[in-house]
Amino acid sequence: MVAFADFVKLPYTPDLTEGGIAYAVRSLPHTYNRMGGSLYSRLRRIVGGVAVELAFRRYLADQNVPFDVRGATPFTEPDRYDVALGGHRCDVKTFIISKRSQISEMRRDPAPTLRAPALVPEDQYVSHHQSEKDLYLFAFLLGLSTNSAEEIKSAESAGQPLYLIHPLLQEWSHPQEWLPLGRLALKSENPTPLQVEIGGQDANRQFVTETLTLPPLTRVFAQHAYYNLAYVHVQSAPVARVGLHCPRLKDVYLIQPHEWGNIWIYGMEIWLAGYITREEFRRKANPVYAGSRVFQYSKTQTKNFFVPISDLRPLPELLERVRDWETRNNPKD
Repeated sequence: MVAFADFVKLPYTPDLTEGGIAYAVRSLPHTYNRMGGSLYSRLRRIVGGVAVELAFRRYLADQNVPFDVRGATPFTEPDRYDVALGGHRCDVKTFIISKRSQISEMRRDPAPTLRAPALVPEDQYVSHHQSEKDLYLFAFLLGLSTNSAEEIKSAESAGQPLYLIHPLLQEWSHPQEWLPLGRLALKSENPTPLQVEIGGQDANRQFVTETLTLPPLTRVFAQHAYYNLAYVHVQSAPVARVGLHCPRLKDVYLIQPHEWGNIWIYGMEIWLAGYITREEFRRKANPVYAGSRVFQYSKTQTKNFFVPISDLRPLPELLERVRDWETRNNPKD
């Protein structure tokens, strides 16, 4: 059983969000959206999950805990695992808490957090690609996000960092045939020059990006030869349309001023709650059905299985065992 005193609290720094964004924009055409919701919500979940994983790795290094990341998920492949501890694959499950009132309440009285469900989606619960010895580690990321144009405008006015993005449709980001898109052209109707970044893959499936400055009503050509295009990113919210022309698709893709989302997460802190083996989780877990209200979500989008957070095991105990295991298996001369 885990108590709140066993939680490991980690500070949150902006570079964690930056690392999460770098992964998220590259993974966009290849990730499975089991949770539903908007593309921007999906991207923020990826950003938050990667941010927590990076913070966890940093913590392990600071604590001199040996770990392995050779099996960590490439952005072009389905989920596998994040790190390995003591020979056990460890899958970090992150819950982003973004409501100010809930964050304040958790900080004031953390006891209800122990009754929250530690959720594993059904497809992972029944997966044959995981071992019963694998570990689930559950974490809470306390951080704000913007969910409307008004909130984006307020964040921009306050000088907060933004990462405004427009994910492209599947025919652009995940085409059925691997063929060059042709010489891509971009044009902006913004009254002032607009700096944009585009990202996609080349003939060898390497991810490439470039930054272009679009003068008003002037066509600008991309320099790379793209075989897919995942996203367009702008540094500040445009007040007019941005267009892309693709010769192969014979299509002009218009992005309206309201069709940009901010995937920056304004993280405050991370709580590593505890861990459990997959075998123990499967033995103890109960279902929670799609549409249920739980501590983390107003409505779950898919069927999950859960145990209470209080049923997890303390993370510091695991890390101490990992150190002992490493010492026994790799004795110093």
